[in-house]
Amino acid sequence: MAETKKSVFETLNAINCNEHTESKNGLTYLSWAWAWQMVKKHFPDAFYTIYEREGGIPYFTDGRTAWVKTGVTICGLEHIEYLPVMDNRNNSIPLEKITSFDMNKAIQRSLTKAAARHGLGLYIYAGEDLPAEESETKKASDPKPSPAPKKTAAPKPAAKAEPKDYLPGGKYYAMVIERAAKGQPTKSGEPMRDFWVRTVGANEDMAAAFDHDVATYRLNNNIQPVF
Repeated sequence: MAETKKSVFETLNAINCNEHTESKNGLTYLSWAWAWQMVKKHFPDAFYTIYEREGGIPYFTDGRTAWVKTGVTICGLEHIEYLPVMDNRNNSIPLEKITSFDMNKAIQRSLTKAAARHGLGLYIYAGEDLPAEESETKKASDPKPSPAPKKTAAPKPAAKAEPKDYLPGGKYYAMVIERAAKGQPTKSGEPMRDFWVRTVGANEDMAAAFDHDVATYRLNNNIQPVF
């Protein structure tokens, strides 16, 4: 029987990145150079985009702080990432104090996170020690705990969520925005933005509005990205 070809996400998500990370101020950072090497090794046609404002300015601003916007495209699918320009304590830098070095560092970190949306190192964002495949192998070799006693009362079935619940104003929209801003995937490992786009059938304008809400949430709540 022929082996089923793995998807882009499955291929990159299975790579163990632990030897190419470093910890700083309690956060884990993945080497941008190594991450891009892995992407190009498995998908030679992959490319990245650094979005610019008119005049070639590589950042966006609310007049007080700034953020960058980058995208990584693999096999025709682009994942976009927004990232505030931050200092070495991961605090947003005031606009008038931003240097070209700060901007370049933010772009590299943003591209690394965009690559993670394709699967590479995504387990780091989820707070796991190993990628999914190695984690499952480790769990299989561990002794199985004794089964918990069965409960006699059957739990009430949860109400099934509708696509409208995930639209702006719906009861789950704020939760999705928060988790997307924090880089938290779904339980199955799917990036939260991809889940939202698929669930609501979002078009380009809806996706752009979603990305804006995520960027705004990060800025308003000083979200500290993990790499």
